[in-house]
Amino acid sequence: MQKFIIPKIDPIPSKVCISGQDARHISRVLRLTTGDQINITNGQGKDYTAAITAVSNGHVEINITKEYDSETEPPINITLCSGMLKDKKMDFVIKHVTQLGICRWVPFFCQRSIPSPDVKRMEKRSQRWETIAKESLKQCGRARVPEILKPLSFEKLLDHFADNDLKIAFWEKATQRLDTLKKDHSKLKIVILIGPEGGFSKEEIRLAKKKGFSSYSLGPRILRAETASISSCTLIQHILGDI
Repeated sequence: MQKFIIPKIDPIPSKVCISGQDARHISRVLRLTTGDQINITNGQGKDYTAAITAVSNGHVEINITKEYDSETEPPINITLCSGMLKDKKMDFVIKHVTQLGICRWVPFFCQRSIPSPDVKRMEKRSQRWETIAKESLKQCGRARVPEILKPLSFEKLLDHFADNDLKIAFWEKATQRLDTLKKDHSKLKIVILIGPEGGFSKEEIRLAKKKGFSSYSLGPRILRAETASISSCTLIQHILGDI
């Protein structure tokens, strides 16, 4: 069953009123009514069981009765860093990698990125990405909303993840294959770099390697940037995580 996000939940048992779009979805789309059970998450790793106590025009009252640790969060902490793409392509990426279980998403600008938009437009895009991530989380049943950072420059990005256990830059000219990775339970914090359309330059890969990144290949075919983002997260989850 689809989950609904309530960020701040008082100690249980707790009574909460859901309004707006979620309330309309519960009553009009799912057609739930008094006595029905719904799943709640706080978006920070906790899940809750709740029962509907009342349904009125635009409002759903619930009684939250049980708290438990989510069983849908992956055992590894994946940060995906995506070179900036056009609007709809970035929307597509965050929607799907949220379902795959990433913990953090960092857009960045590099040599071949699209031109940087103005600050006001960038703020609106960030808000839209957060909304898309929350909607995707509710659909797939996760319990932790991915953290979405403000876009960084490539140089600042490389310095941001000094303490990660495994740092991977996917590059179309790399020769190292992912099947050389071995499952290592000590490597729980992983950061993945995916370039924009046109990929990384040789100089950027050189800089990334100086900062501890290893370059890997996603195979002999050239993938679109959004395809590479989804494929890389899926493969890392398969090799090191819970897929």
